[in-house]
Amino acid sequence: MNAFSAGWLALREPFDREARAGACASFDLEGLAARLRGEASALTVLDLACGTGANLRALAPRLGGVQRWTLVDHDPRLLAAMPAVFTPWARATGLSMNTGGGRLCLEGSALKVEVEMLHCDLAQPLDAALLGRHRLITASALLDLVSVRWIDALAVCARKAEAALLFALSVDGSALWQPSLRDDDGVGRLFAAHQRRDKGFGPALGGDAVQWTAARLSSLGYEVTQAASDWRIDGRDGAHSMAMLRAMVEGAAAAAIEQDPSAAPWIRDWTAQRLDRVERTTLRVGHRDLLATLP
Repeated sequence: MNAFSAGWLALREPFDREARAGACASFDLEGLAARLRGEASALTVLDLACGTGANLRALAPRLGGVQRWTLVDHDPRLLAAMPAVFTPWARATGLSMNTGGGRLCLEGSALKVEVEMLHCDLAQPLDAALLGRHRLITASALLDLVSVRWIDALAVCARKAEAALLFALSVDGSALWQPSLRDDDGVGRLFAAHQRRDKGFGPALGGDAVQWTAARLSSLGYEVTQAASDWRIDGRDGAHSMAMLRAMVEGAAAAAIEQDPSAAPWIRDWTAQRLDRVERTTLRVGHRDLLATLP
């Protein structure tokens, strides 16, 4: 699986958080948590490809109550960074935090979250027993990286476990730069083709991931709800937004050149023009959130 740096995850998290706020309003997450918890003392949640825990930080306060999370990632460096990342967030949200034995415990007046971190390569066959121990299976920015075969295996395991699924921030293939440049579409086409390369799970679905997953889960009896969770990045908003735009420009250019090295001259021209305009550029990147529950 491709590596993601803690720096990149920190750079994108404010845009993820803003994008998810609208999408989460479309889902009754507190009601979902109550239904999934049932008579149990805690809601059990499995977070796949957790990075430094942004998905938990977005969801746990909305789910509420007592929760037990298992956070899974293939990169031990991201797992090791998690306590340091959670400390300022816990302080800002009024939660106490205790660490020890590879676990975190976050607690406030209306929320208690026990967190176990697990080093695991998700590109290997999925552990059905692990999935079966959790009532909610979730992931953020993962679906577009994986293959039809991987999603099918996950869907079948989740159905056997009668678990709900919540996938956040999967790209839908759309991107709108303003002001526009002549080569925006050309770079976009090459970038989209690069997204479909094998990321370790087989040929990636890229912008088709959400629709394909929704259809597969529906065929297994799930009720599926979707909501838009688009990134909106405006260079006029300050240094962090400009840094994100530069990362997006440079990342798109690098992927496009890797996809078609012969296009490097005009892609480098596009990159220079985009970077020169970053202070007055806006970018909308289309994403979708998907919630699947059993009747």
